[in-house]
Amino acid sequence: METSRILSAAFASATPYSDHLATGTPAQQDAWRQIFDRSHLTDDQRRLVAGFSREMHVLVISGVWCGDCAQQCPLLQRIAEASPDRIKLRFIARAAGAPQPDLGLPLRINGGDRVPVVIFLAEDDEFVSIYGDRTLSRYRALAARQLGPACPLPGAPIPDDEIAATLQDWLNEFERVQLLLRLSGRLRQKYGD
Repeated sequence: METSRILSAAFASATPYSDHLATGTPAQQDAWRQIFDRSHLTDDQRRLVAGFSREMHVLVISGVWCGDCAQQCPLLQRIAEASPDRIKLRFIARAAGAPQPDLGLPLRINGGDRVPVVIFLAEDDEFVSIYGDRTLSRYRALAARQLGPACPLPGAPIPDDEIAATLQDWLNEFERVQLLLRLSGRLRQKYGD
């Protein structure tokens, strides 16, 4: 119960995407906007998300300074926009080099304070799932670039297929959490469904 209270307070004080993005420098904001502008849900993806029946609170620990955040958080916003009544997306800013906030959960990944970390909560802020810092498609793309025989030029744009694959990975996690919530005995009893 204590963790739920902490998460509820954190969610209530967290900011929407636009407010979080506004804390960045013009260059940081531009990096986020470029990914947002290049990412789009397909009609099937939009229908899937629009069909969500349970409200979920999604709390993202992020830094506008972070490259992985710039390349993934706009995708989370795209997903949330497809179901604004069911997906409540909020951000907690983490300064570069600062430790993770104390939310009553282990948030370090492989011993590091990585971002983005996404915490999925039920409508009443009960903890459901945690996901981060990168999706499988993102790790595969990074491994191909960093562990392969060639590396890209610094600042090279992210290929569209990598953005689409990363978006699908995040969408899969949103769907998994939605199905978990939809099949939850606790919530089914509450709603009689």
